[in-house]
This record gives sequence, C-alpha cells and structure tokens, in this order.
Amino acid sequence: MNYLAHLFLSGNDHHVMIGNFIGDYVKGNRYDKYAPGIRKGILLHRRIDEFTDKHAVVKQSASMLYDHYGRYSGIITDMFYDHLLASGWEIYSDTDLSDFVSGVHKLLLHNYFKLPARVKGFLPFLIKNRGLENYKNISGLHRALTIMSNRSSLPAKTDVAIKILEENYEEFRNQFNTFFPEAIKMSEEFLRE
Repeated sequence: MNYLAHLFLSGNDHHVMIGNFIGDYVKGNRYDKYAPGIRKGILLHRRIDEFTDKHAVVKQSASMLYDHYGRYSGIITDMFYDHLLASGWEIYSDTDLSDFVSGVHKLLLHNYFKLPARVKGFLPFLIKNRGLENYKNISGLHRALTIMSNRSSLPAKTDVAIKILEENYEEFRNQFNTFFPEAIKMSEEFLRE
C-alpha cells in the first residue's frame, strides 16, 4: 500500500506513524539508528508490505493490471488502494480525512530533521499539494501516477491505469474492502507485540 494506508495503519502512536511513513527509505538494519517508536513503525511498514504482497486478494487486483504494467502492477495496485481508502475514508475512520492529513503534515514537519533526505526532498511538495488527501479523487490519483512515472522507472501509462480502474471500479472496491480489514487486524496485532 502507499503512504495514506501506511499512516492509517500506524494507529495513534506518532513515532510509529513517522517510522511507517519513512519505511521505504530506511534500508537494511539502518532502522537501528532511530528511536524505539520510529523503529517499530519502520518494522510495521515492512510487515505491511510483506502481508500485502502475499495476499491473494491483492494479487487478484494486481493481475488486472499485469498485461500493461508487468512487474509494476503491484505499485499501481498500491496507489489504487490508497485512492479506495481515501474515497471510502468514512468506512474506516471517525476522523475527517482532511483533519487526518493536516495532523500528519503537522507531525512530519515537527519531526522534519528526523526524516531521511529523500523524504525531506518531496515532503514540501506533498504538503503543498495535499497529495494524501487528493488521492480521494481520480484526478488526484492521476496526478500522483503521472508524477511517479516522471520520477521513476514506472511506465508512463497513467491513462491506461485510470481506464482500468474506472472500468473495474466496483471489483477493485470490493477487493480492497475484503483486504483492508485484514490489514487493520494484522497491524493491530503487530503493534500489540
């Protein structure tokens, strides 16, 4: 899953949220240099990624993209799932999405100097454009996919991805709503360990 889902699955511990947000940018055992709560968030991030990558429902979603995206189909699925979380936010949270995102922005800015350099590089742009919140709209998802394809090896087929999503929207929504409660349960169990 992508940033919004990782943040949501962190629970209410701010240090865990920071660690879960930066998880992709802390490789190997470099997490050892962080405070215990941030370390736990980094490890939660890894657990979420492993759980997601192996989940049969997520594999079904990714298979719908495979012909066009090949090995990148999982990344697109992650982005779709953040959109589906944001667009159905009220199913999973009593906190307004805008308020949640504003709180995350404040938390990350307050802890800016603890963040890896690559995160510091994109964070101002993410905040300015309210990228986490804008996932709820197809146009926001389109913009995020376009930016990602311009800055990485992700194939530049954003219009194809959006067309697949729109043509199979209910199927993706049902898959997400089957998968996400299991991800919540897994994350809660990890945080209790």
